[in-house]
Order: sequence, then C-alpha cells, then structure tokens
Amino acid sequence: MTHYLEFEKPLAEIEGKSEELRAMARKTEGMDIEREARALEKKATELLKTLYSDLSPWRKCQVARHPERPHCSDYIDALFTDYTPLSGDRVFGEDHAVLGGLARFNDRPVVVIGHERGNDTASRLDHNFGMARPEGYRKAVRLMDLADRFNLPVITLVDTPGAYPGKGAEERGQSEAIARATEKSLQIKVPVVTVIIGEGGSGGAVAFATANRLAMLEHSVYSVISPEGCASILWKNSEKMREAAEALRLTAQDLLQLGVADQIIPEPTGGAQRDPQGTIARVGKAISVMLKDLAPLSRDALLDQRRRKFLDIGQRKLAG
Repeated sequence: MTHYLEFEKPLAEIEGKSEELRAMARKTEGMDIEREARALEKKATELLKTLYSDLSPWRKCQVARHPERPHCSDYIDALFTDYTPLSGDRVFGEDHAVLGGLARFNDRPVVVIGHERGNDTASRLDHNFGMARPEGYRKAVRLMDLADRFNLPVITLVDTPGAYPGKGAEERGQSEAIARATEKSLQIKVPVVTVIIGEGGSGGAVAFATANRLAMLEHSVYSVISPEGCASILWKNSEKMREAAEALRLTAQDLLQLGVADQIIPEPTGGAQRDPQGTIARVGKAISVMLKDLAPLSRDALLDQRRRKFLDIGQRKLAG
C-alpha cells in the first residue's frame, strides 16, 4: 500500500479511484474502463508534477522522511559487491543504527558507512530509527582508521534525524563520540565522499558528512537541528516547524548555494520513493564521478582540500 504524505492527499484520492476502477474491471467480465482509468492516471500524473514543482522547505522535510524512500541497506545491496559488515566499536558493543564495512564499488575496494532507519516496525526498532549511539560513531572511527591504513576510499550515506539523545548514550559520551568521528574525518588521507540520501540531522549527520565531496538528493535536507527542535527552542512551540524549516535553509538547493553541498542528484517526479531503483542508479553514478574527480589528488592534497572546503563554507551568499 502506497504511503501518501499530508500534502499528497488529493493525489491519493485520484490514484485510489483509478485503482478501484481497475480492481472492479478485474472482477467484472467484459467491463471496459480503460478510458476512464487512463484519464484518472493522466490527471494524477499532472497533479504529481504540480505538487512537486515548487516544494516548500517543510514539504521537502516530509519527502526526505518518507518511509518508502530507499534506505542505506538498499544502496549497499544495489551498488556494492562483496560487502562484508564489520561490527562493534571494540569498547562497548554494536550499534545497528550504523551500517559499515568493506566492499567493492565498481570493483574498487572501499569502506562504506551509513545510517540505517529500517523499513518496517521491527527493523526500525532494531536500527533505532537511524539514531546512532556512541558505539555507532566509534565503530565509524574504527572503519575510517582501517580505510586510512589500507588507502581505501570512504563512502558515507547519511540518513538520520540526529544522534540518539537517550540517557545511556549520554552516559557513554555521545557528544565526545560524535566529535571524534568528525575529527577523524578531517584526519584521514583518503578520498571521502558523502551522499545525503534522506534527512541529515544535527551533529549525528555531520560526523559522517565531513567529506571532500558532498552530494544531496534533490529532496533531501541537511541541518544543524530539525525544524521541530528549532521551533521548540525559538518559539517554544513545535507547531512552528514550517517557519523554522524556512529559516534553517536546509534544502539541497540552499546548501548548494552556500557551498555546503557540491552537487544535487535529481529525483524522479514524486520523490525517490516513486522510483527507488532509478534513484539508486543516479546515486551510484554520482559517487563514481566524485571518486574519479578525487583520484588524481595525493594523500596530503586530499586532506588539505577537505579542510579547506570546510573553512570556506559560508563565504557564498544566498540569492535573494
């Protein structure tokens, strides 16, 4: 069953009627509803284009969080071969919110790390909705060390509302673990490329996104805090999330102008969830191009370029 977002309700009604007609035709022999069904489908296609032609920042947040968007595990399964997951941080334990390990991308050995949200109730609970604990970030540090030692590119896939804010996570040094992961990203002398595939929230996203090249899917978002959290702090009212989303400049288009993002990867009309395989293929192509661009750089040049990128952020002005 297709999951429709709040602003997609008119679309849900049209597509629902079309499906009802086709279901009725399957049950009733000799019933010809092809013309009516096609008319409804054409109307739905036009409405879908209209809805997605000029999404507000808040609606982009909703699309970025869509439960049917392809997740980290989907990208790993489709784009990487010989994936060997490496578990645990060698300090406390394993964190299923963070996937990572050795793999081959275009037959080249790499290290891949990403947030996994899960795709049903059981897996979402197992992966803690993509909210990593300290051991997840410490596992990432271990994998980045491994990549640096064997001169392997690091590919990260970001999709998290933020690091887990629970009591246990704080007791085990959540902020320190995030800082160490960010620091490690700025120390390793191998290519680091990142794709924001959904929601990039807070320091929990930055820890994986301190990269030489950062690409964002067209309807993904990336921000220091969620719109709801920002609204709760500024207006003491989480219902002001629409205003907060506007102020945060969290869309891929805004971040490209600011120099935070280097590239926007187009999504199909209606979002990545409308064509997961096509979206995954586009992400794979973008990763391939980013790695090719970085290939001529020496280890020291890679490190210098990455640090310079972050020192330069914010020097571009937003249009308007």
